[in-house]
Amino acid sequence: MASLSTKVSLYCTANSKTASFGAEGNVILQDDSDGNGPYIKTWSVDGLTKPTDAQLATYETAGNTQETNNTVRYTRKAAYGDIGDQLDEIFKDIDAWKTRIQAVKDANPKS
Repeated sequence: MASLSTKVSLYCTANSKTASFGAEGNVILQDDSDGNGPYIKTWSVDGLTKPTDAQLATYETAGNTQETNNTVRYTRKAAYGDIGDQLDEIFKDIDAWKTRIQAVKDANPKS
C-alpha cells in the first residue's frame, strides 16, 4: 500500500504543484495511533484544494510503483558503490565494470 505522503505528492504533481512536508511545509500529515492511520492535518498548498480520500485512492497504483522503484534505486545505488571506485574500475577494465553493473540491474529490476 502506497504511503499517504507518496499519494499526496503525486496528487500535487498531477496538478502542477509541489507538496513539502513537515512543520515548515505546506502539508502536515499526522497519525494519532488510533488505528485509523495517517491523515492530512494541515493543507496549505496554494491554489489547490485538499484532496478527498477518493482522489488520493486513484494514486494507489502509481504510488506503489514509485515506492518500489525508489527502493530499487536505493538498492542499486548501494550495490554500485562509490563513483570514484567505479571510474577507477572503468579505467582498469571496462568490460568487468559493465558485467558487474548489469548483474546489479538484473538482480534489482524496476517495475
